[in-house]
Amino acid sequence: MLDDSEAPEAPDVTPRADKPDFLTEKRFDGFELPPEVLAGLKDAGFEHCTPIQAQALPVLLQGRDVAGQAQTGTGKTAAFLVTVISRLLAMPERKTGLPQALIMAPTRELSRQIHEEAQVLSRHTDISLLEVVGGIDYREQAESLKKGVDIVIGTPGRIIDYFKQGVFKTTDIKFLVIDEADRLLDLGFEKDMRYILRKLPFFEKRQSMLFSATLSYRVLELTYEFMNLPEFISVTPDVVTVDGVEQSLFHVGKDRKLELLLGLLQREEWSRVLMFVNMKVAVDRLTYKLKANGLPAEGITGDLPQRQRFQLMERFKNGQIRILVATDVASRGIHVEDISHVINYDLPQEAENYIHRIGRTARAGKTGKAISLACEDYVSHLEAIETMLGHKIPVVWPEDDWFVEDRALHAEPARRERRGRSDRPERGGGRRARPERGAGRRGRPEPAGGHRDRDRGRERPAREEMPKKPKTKRIPGAFFGFGPALAEEPEFLESALEAPVRAPVEALIVVPAARPEASEGVEPAPPERPKKRRRRRKKKAAPAGGIPAANGGGAPLEPGEPKPSEAMPDQPA
Repeated sequence: MLDDSEAPEAPDVTPRADKPDFLTEKRFDGFELPPEVLAGLKDAGFEHCTPIQAQALPVLLQGRDVAGQAQTGTGKTAAFLVTVISRLLAMPERKTGLPQALIMAPTRELSRQIHEEAQVLSRHTDISLLEVVGGIDYREQAESLKKGVDIVIGTPGRIIDYFKQGVFKTTDIKFLVIDEADRLLDLGFEKDMRYILRKLPFFEKRQSMLFSATLSYRVLELTYEFMNLPEFISVTPDVVTVDGVEQSLFHVGKDRKLELLLGLLQREEWSRVLMFVNMKVAVDRLTYKLKANGLPAEGITGDLPQRQRFQLMERFKNGQIRILVATDVASRGIHVEDISHVINYDLPQEAENYIHRIGRTARAGKTGKAISLACEDYVSHLEAIETMLGHKIPVVWPEDDWFVEDRALHAEPARRERRGRSDRPERGGGRRARPERGAGRRGRPEPAGGHRDRDRGRERPAREEMPKKPKTKRIPGAFFGFGPALAEEPEFLESALEAPVRAPVEALIVVPAARPEASEGVEPAPPERPKKRRRRRKKKAAPAGGIPAANGGGAPLEPGEPKPSEAMPDQPA
């Protein structure tokens, strides 16, 4: 009876941990935390600290900046949330109506995960939270910011939008958190992050926290530029994979990869499956194929509206969706405890993503399977993955009966049907069938003159009435006389060659007039020359003093005054 009574309490010892020995002996009640925060930690099931929490919390609670390096799922979120909530509660005058803390995440899903965990930890406090991400009602978030919140959690794009609109104020920001900094840089948010960081108060007037899976040179540059001498904390797990995950690898051609996947889903006993591909287009294609073969599958990509993405995640967590197809970026924030299988339909291009993928299963002491399909497009990434794991992934060679025929082989993809137009003409023979002559676009009747004549209101002559040009052999340069001579030149070509040459020559020949006879005794009149048009010069006004101008103009001379040309003998002319 004692063993039976202790059995249900076993999961409470290591809540939400990947394995029992991952936690440390350090307890949260060993820190000087407010009672409200300890109550929230108890509601979340947190009792022992993870390695990153045990090393970062003593420094963070003192008000110092921290740059932490740890893998995803090691407890970084609780580390900075406990710090921000505890220090906000210790501030006597924090209700200023302006945000006091800013938390930035790379994706909306991760922002939603942080917001949900913050709601649990701050349940017993009066701290207000707001999630600011794209895809949600713009006015609703703006009104919440105007009313006043304490902690803002969101992505850089929407935060910058509200800042430029004057809705989000940064003058009272006292706490800054950058989660998954390496992912923010990889997704192209470096300029946005720098823009936001420059608008915040000086780093000596706030506490900054940065967490990243890798502290690259780009990440370190941010720490040196926008943080106040941070304490660098690095926690590298001894075991990179999760215990209880049964890994297997299948080498298969990309033309038969879907057939093998369908066969594995028939052979395996699965309850909830999470599939990974490398591109968003592949998500739509694979989701359609699975649905066409009678499997309950849905896909999640960044192109979907935010509300629809959140609804898909909730339905997957509740068990309404049994197969979810996603990419690495879109899957961040999906934390479900009962995933039985993780299938890598495409091998990840980064070895670290393989660890994140298979870590979705075998949670809370449960077991799971990780199946990887290696085709010729992505098999080159296998070596880096096995190097990080430290061992080879067991290879399984499928039998011929493991391949199931794809029933959606010749069907039209649902993605095209959704984006296409129902009134387009059907395709035939691989080309678009043209409508009959006289029919306009979409099969509507069109005026006889066409689109232009319809707009201008006049008709064009029929094609049969247009004169037809004789077909002749074209020789390069023949028009200008440079081509080879033809034995028989067409009449229209001969006239075209003569017309531009003879007409100008005849026009230029001037026939002289007949001279009169000398016997008449009258001298012939000289030919009249065209009169030249003389330009009249304007007389310049005479300068002051009556001195005549150089051009002969000026004021009139006095009586008896000599002209300028009649100079005196003793004076130069």
